[in-house]
Amino acid sequence: MQIFFFINKIEDKFKFLNTINYFLNKNSISVLNLKKRNKNFHARHSAKKRLYEYIICNRTGNLTIDKNRSWLVKKKLDLKKMKKAINYFYGTHNFSAFRAASCSAKSPIRTISKVNIKKGGDKIIMSFESKSFLQKQVRSMVGCLKYVGENKWKPEKIKHIIVSKKRKLCAPPAPADGLFLSNVIY
Repeated sequence: MQIFFFINKIEDKFKFLNTINYFLNKNSISVLNLKKRNKNFHARHSAKKRLYEYIICNRTGNLTIDKNRSWLVKKKLDLKKMKKAINYFYGTHNFSAFRAASCSAKSPIRTISKVNIKKGGDKIIMSFESKSFLQKQVRSMVGCLKYVGENKWKPEKIKHIIVSKKRKLCAPPAPADGLFLSNVIY
């Protein structure tokens, strides 16, 4: 759905937002604020940093409230090993092993400026910050971290996979349900 507005000046911001949100209501999306940008602004290409979060619910019971909002992993995960492993993603690397076959990025080199993993109750929240990510990169990294947490892999295997640049060594990507683009900094 594309909406084009050719307005030089918005007289009543509150009324304007209510009007937009009236038409967006059936799409489960809403506009909370507006900022004026120059004509060269591009929502994707002008971003300086993106922060993705991935949520795993680590419990035996099925998901109800968090259904379609997190990945249910019933096997107990070793958070200490996952915390060690996530640090291997930090920095500038060739992430070829973590990109989808259909990824059209010109270069697999990415710099991850922040990584974090924390636990709150039965939720494990992983966060990754970078200027840009490859297609399925975050989900692939989370899939590998799950293998580490299940003790299928040692944390050091992450470094080996990065250096190898071979997709076949990577764990299957985590499902999309737990992935959130939580912030874009322009």
